[in-house]
Amino acid sequence: ADVLRPVYDRTQGVDGRVSIEVDPRLARDTAGTIASAKALWSTVDRPNVFIKIPATVEGLPAITAVLAEGISVNVTLIFSLDRYRAVLDAFLAGLEQAAANGHDLAPVASVASFFVSRVDTAIDPRLDALGTPEAADLRGKAAIANARLAYGVYQDVVAGERWAALAAAGAHPQRPLWASTGVKDKAYPDTLYVDELVVAGVVNTMPEATLRAVADHGGDATDRVTGTQDDAARVVERLAAVGVDLDEVTAQLEEEGVEKFTTSWEQLLSTVGTGLSDASSQFASGGAR
Repeated sequence: ADVLRPVYDRTQGVDGRVSIEVDPRLARDTAGTIASAKALWSTVDRPNVFIKIPATVEGLPAITAVLAEGISVNVTLIFSLDRYRAVLDAFLAGLEQAAANGHDLAPVASVASFFVSRVDTAIDPRLDALGTPEAADLRGKAAIANARLAYGVYQDVVAGERWAALAAAGAHPQRPLWASTGVKDKAYPDTLYVDELVVAGVVNTMPEATLRAVADHGGDATDRVTGTQDDAARVVERLAAVGVDLDEVTAQLEEEGVEKFTTSWEQLLSTVGTGLSDASSQFASGGAR
């Protein structure tokens, strides 16, 4: 967190943030998530830390409770619009409680990580299996449409009276964050999910290959999201018409996402444990000086 602290200071806390996740094995455990988030926040003890919490049903009340303690949160694993609405509600409730608890809202930050490319990765094979011209024409369109609709949800919330009251009290908005923006299908431009989701006030987290591709041949900074929600809604309608249920897909992606996070976490624990064991053995045998 100290590496990015100068950025945090220079931008008055807008950027320069570092995320550390709650054990994803607690994704279905509200109380466990709250306790873990508080412990991580206290242990790290840096103002530019985000505590990362999955947006499961059980994670939603934890998000509110943690924000109410003045703890900054990165809400992750958001795939559906309904869940994103619930995340925004949890964010607003958390800040309202934080204010009631006497916390200064200005230092409290949050992002909502809305996953992008995995939606196409799940839907494109279904479209290919249909084998119709209409299905083929929808390839590579679901993820961008879903994200653009999510931005419309965000716009609605920040235009509301509930947010206006919090902003007047010094709060910063929960910025949307485009996650999983690496292109999996080589038939698509390698900067697709960056170029097509440019809009002010949103974070885009890119894997290194995508970051380098954008730096080399990415598009310009033209807003590709504002005002696109009607067209995006038509894409979702067309998907439904050919038999692809976006809600079903996003629910499946959430389950898979929790499983993938858990697998990665357990691999990390195993790797660290092996490294510590090796180092301990080396030290005991006199190999470490």
